[in-house]
Amino acid sequence: MSSPALPALSVLDLVPVRTAQTSSEAIASSLDLVQRADELGYRRYWFAEHHNMPAVASTTPPVLIAAAAARSTRIRVGSGGVMLPNHAPLVVAEQFAALEALAPGRIDLGIGRAPGSDPVITQLLRMAGTTSDVERFPEHVRDIRGLLSGDGATVRFTSGGTYDVHATPAATTVPEVWLLGSSDYSAQLAASLGLPYVFANHFSGEGLERALDLYRTGYRPSEEHPEPATFLTINAVAAPTAEEAEARALPQLRMMARLRTGKPLTALETVEQARSALAAEGDVQAEGIMAAARRRWLVGSGEDVRTGLTEFATRHGVDEVMISPVAGAFDGEPMDAALARRQTLELLAA
Repeated sequence: MSSPALPALSVLDLVPVRTAQTSSEAIASSLDLVQRADELGYRRYWFAEHHNMPAVASTTPPVLIAAAAARSTRIRVGSGGVMLPNHAPLVVAEQFAALEALAPGRIDLGIGRAPGSDPVITQLLRMAGTTSDVERFPEHVRDIRGLLSGDGATVRFTSGGTYDVHATPAATTVPEVWLLGSSDYSAQLAASLGLPYVFANHFSGEGLERALDLYRTGYRPSEEHPEPATFLTINAVAAPTAEEAEARALPQLRMMARLRTGKPLTALETVEQARSALAAEGDVQAEGIMAAARRRWLVGSGEDVRTGLTEFATRHGVDEVMISPVAGAFDGEPMDAALARRQTLELLAA
């Protein structure tokens, strides 16, 4: 009997910013990674949306997607995701219609319901007057789908009149819309709308099996997607040796612990900085959080991580896994290149 095949691989990027690195250097590193993922045959490359975080430069997915599309020829590029409460549906639809016109057949619009930020940033976004009401999330997802379609959407006035709206004047193709989430709500909504769905396993593995079951059993076929479509995300670090991989996982593990314990966030540490701080602080709570997170990640040699990806995909019945390459840098590594993240992609594609 043959062994299960390695699933199709995709990439989720938060555009990490490490100590002494500029935003320009971090974005240059990610765009280099996009180009390499395209060459290696990865299926998609998605950018997350986070705000006001010292270690994350992925604040505006549409801008990064446009740059990524220009640096690639085959790979699908998209958002993982656009946090819809931060944006007006028409703005999102227009941005992604324009992206689809730039790279026809290669754009994914992943939509999430969480704000992707703290309450202060949420309020600042609302002051800008471009946000949508989280309670109307299902309605706004439908609005975006309508606006992106060839027929457009229709506004109906209380007076009885109507007004037609299109995200772009003459679309020939449309972005593929995905719902993202880490809860029962998002799984059930995606199923009811007949949309593809991604569970954010890289952020929270809790409830994964239940969410997939709710999505698959409750799925209502749509014209675009007669069958449920889903893949999973996971944090991964691959290196020539398991020892190097474990070392390169430390900076992101420490960042996760700081986030979960409410400590001030900083730029991403180097491996040496993370080791030194871990030894000096002796924080038992943080170490427990790191250990729990590490058990959900795939860290090791390329062969070990590929085996883990195959087992992970088989266990959950998916044929695609989106890795978040969370490998950190050693002191002295170039600022304008993500050598460790590039190494992870290359070893997993080997």
